[in-house]
Amino acid sequence: MTRQQVIHELAQSILSFKRDVPLRVGIDGADAAGKTSLANELAEELRKLGHPVLRASIDGFHNPKEIRRQRGSLSPEGYYYDSFNYHLLTTHLLQPLEPQGNRRIRLSAFDFKTEQETAAEELTATNDHILIFEGVFLFRPEIIRYWDVKIFVEIDFDTSLNRALERDLYLFESKEVIERRYNERYIPGQKIYLVSETPQQKADIVIDNNDFMNPAIISN
Repeated sequence: MTRQQVIHELAQSILSFKRDVPLRVGIDGADAAGKTSLANELAEELRKLGHPVLRASIDGFHNPKEIRRQRGSLSPEGYYYDSFNYHLLTTHLLQPLEPQGNRRIRLSAFDFKTEQETAAEELTATNDHILIFEGVFLFRPEIIRYWDVKIFVEIDFDTSLNRALERDLYLFESKEVIERRYNERYIPGQKIYLVSETPQQKADIVIDNNDFMNPAIISN
C-alpha cells in the first residue's frame, strides 16, 4: 500500500471506534518515529471525511526545565520520569473529554522552547470531535486509561538517531550533541519505557514506520 492508502485505512480503523462521545486517539512511539507527521496526516484525512478534529501533542505539556533536568541533563531516568506534567494533561484535556466530562479543554499548557506557560484559549469540544494526540510515553500508567484508540509507531533506534541527526539541528548546536543526547538520554529512556510498560502489546494498532514513505500496519 502507498502511504496515503495506509493513512486512509488508519482513519477508517479509528472511525470504527467512534461513538456518540469525543474519541481520544493516542499515537505513541520513540523519538523521531514519525508520530507528528502521522498525526497530522490522520487529522487531515479525518477532516476530509467530514469529522471535526482536535490536534495536540505531549510537547505542549512539558514540565519546567528545573524539573525536567533535576536528575541531570543526560539522565534517561529524568527523561522518562520527569519530562511531562501528566496532571495538567489530564485536567486540561483528557478528563474533560471523558463521557461525563464538561468538554471545556485546553490543547497545551507549557512551551518548553520559551520555558513559559502557554496562553492556549479554552475551547469547548463536542461529542463529534476526535482528538489526535501524539507523543512519547503515552501508554504509561498515569494516562493509558484515557485513550480510546492506542496507536504505536514502531522504528528501530538506529533509524530514530539517523532521523534526529537531520531533524533536530535547529534545537542543538551540532550532530555530536544530538548523538550524545540520543545515546545517553533519549534511547535509554525509551528502553526503560519499553521494558516497564511494553507499549506495543498495549496498542490497538502498531505501525512499522522504519520506511517513512512506505509504512505498514503490522497489528490491529
